Amino acid sequence: MKFLFVMDPVSSIVADEDTSYGLMHAAFRRGHEIDHCGVRDVFALGHVAMTNACRASFPDDAVPPVRLGAPYQIAIADYDAVFVRKDPPFDDEYLWLSLILDLASKETLIVNEPRGLRAANEKLYALNFPAVIPETIVSASAKDIRDFVGRVGGKGVIKPVDGHGGEGIFVLSEGDLNFNAHVETVTRNGSRLAMVQRYLPEVRQGDKRILLIEGEPLGAINRIPAVDDARSNIHVGGSVQAATLDAADLAIIEAVKPRLIEDGLHFVGLDVIGGRLTEVNVTSPTGIRQMAKFDGNDPAERVIEWAEDHRYH
Repeated sequence: MKFLFVMDPVSSIVADEDTSYGLMHAAFRRGHEIDHCGVRDVFALGHVAMTNACRASFPDDAVPPVRLGAPYQIAIADYDAVFVRKDPPFDDEYLWLSLILDLASKETLIVNEPRGLRAANEKLYALNFPAVIPETIVSASAKDIRDFVGRVGGKGVIKPVDGHGGEGIFVLSEGDLNFNAHVETVTRNGSRLAMVQRYLPEVRQGDKRILLIEGEPLGAINRIPAVDDARSNIHVGGSVQAATLDAADLAIIEAVKPRLIEDGLHFVGLDVIGGRLTEVNVTSPTGIRQMAKFDGNDPAERVIEWAEDHRYH
């Protein structure tokens, strides 16, 4: 098969940590041809989605761990599978990419499908599953946010609806002199929506990342926040532990699976704290490399096997 990975520059790859690299290398090991391109390399020629792509190779001595050949022009539909792995935020550039990729979506497998990427803001998409999320408000109103925090026990977590990687996340506590400042910062003085959820104290025991392929679990890791930080994201100092799926996790998976499949969201990361779903990651879910270190198997292989079984050609 012929795979395309639309992603950030390979210079940013850390082989032991990068899920995109794990997927690329798993496909390469299985004998497939791997191409790489950036968002701006994708373009439309009339009604045909095209790209200027580079063939990727993986020599042992390569630094960064992916070596790219000379660019060449090819139609997106000529690939058997396209993995959209551009890191968030989902900005105008990401939107335009999805609209161009739509031109090829009936001719080749695109993971995740462009329509799903447009439908699934990684914060707001969780609102589709009210039975499994913590109490939540989405508002730009400082009064509404303060009233909500009071109703849910005096403590909440505020985050920008377009944030990623732990950016702009603050704990809100009644009586904290920084309460108003945090709200003003995230809402830009009431001009931007923010999501606020009831604070889940179980976060100190970990924020579980569950990876799914077509609604089926690949596995999970537990991300533990540093002692001096409320955030558990790996790149801001969170540590990683092995994790298993419990009954609450399985209930969440069953709740989200039909909608994910309907929206063409094939490869997804769920964030779960204390048995409650907090986010649904669709643009560039991570954690597969860390997961592989704990369970002895490579979940990336299962993703590629799934792609092999679901190619259009």
